[in-house]
Amino acid sequence: MAPLSQIPVRCSRGTYQVTIGPGALSLLPQVVSKLGARRVAVITDSHVAPLHGERVRQFLPPETPLYVFPAGEASKTLETIGGMLHFLAEAQLTRGDLVVALGGGVTGDMAGFSAAIYLRGIPVVQLPTTLLAAIDSSVGGKTGVDLPQGKNLAGAFWQPSAVLCDTTLMETLPQRILFDGTAEAVKYGMIRDAALFRTLAAPSGLQNHLQEVIARCAEIKAEIVAGDEFDRGERALLNFGHTLGHAVERESQFAISHGQAVAIGMVAVTRWAERRGWCPENLHLPLVEALKEYALPTELPYPWERLTSAMLHDKKRRGDHIQLVVPESLGRCVLKTISVEELQRGEGNS
Repeated sequence: MAPLSQIPVRCSRGTYQVTIGPGALSLLPQVVSKLGARRVAVITDSHVAPLHGERVRQFLPPETPLYVFPAGEASKTLETIGGMLHFLAEAQLTRGDLVVALGGGVTGDMAGFSAAIYLRGIPVVQLPTTLLAAIDSSVGGKTGVDLPQGKNLAGAFWQPSAVLCDTTLMETLPQRILFDGTAEAVKYGMIRDAALFRTLAAPSGLQNHLQEVIARCAEIKAEIVAGDEFDRGERALLNFGHTLGHAVERESQFAISHGQAVAIGMVAVTRWAERRGWCPENLHLPLVEALKEYALPTELPYPWERLTSAMLHDKKRRGDHIQLVVPESLGRCVLKTISVEELQRGEGNS
């Protein structure tokens, strides 16, 4: 068995570790002991609970309570957060106690947000069970929920105290869910690491290098978060494909998954940048081929005008301008601030 990968993440509250590989879950008792928690509460969803809930509780104090909410983006609401807060209060957690977030991106976002606002902040440990959560949402401290007007419009920066990414928890994932997270891995390759991109673009690249891919993505995110924890500059590069992708998700009423939407968004923005001379012609072609390796969509499902209207609700909008991440080459992206008027013009059709 390969040794566990350890990625340190520096932030304003100190440094925490992202531990990656088979068996990482067994370190949970050490984490709880190090944090000095007397009580632990687990938050998970209805898909993950029957698969991994009891396994995780074996590493925790007896009778650790488990909160289970309906799986899916539709549950990512303030109402669900209210239920989580009541659960934590009934479990009598104090500021010295601990929340464990067991699941994918939705669970991690909401459990992290609940931990951030319960008693004005208690520790949270992230146990990601999907590739998307492992390489992106579990690291970096962004937490939150959706509002009717858009994704992640309410939230807080609340760094985890540890991230334990046990890759054996992903063995129960359907292939389409595993591949859904690959869009985020491709994103990291596009914005920072052409070698990572080439690894993922190769046949079975993810399957043959799962731990290494997760570790490299975590390293990239740790580097960016260390320099821009509160998303005032370079961290916005992590939004490559997301501004448009969030609009696609919303317009589909979340029938199109996050990874699928990000894949669509990355290709559309790259083609848009090509037409403006911001990147080499046909840069989108290797991106499309890499995404197709994982059965991810690459074409806009809705008219540009319909999507740009939804994009105006994006949290990255500043007055009459919005910030987009555009590629200059494989492995390098830059930030471009464009006017809402330019965005709304039909030139963006792919």
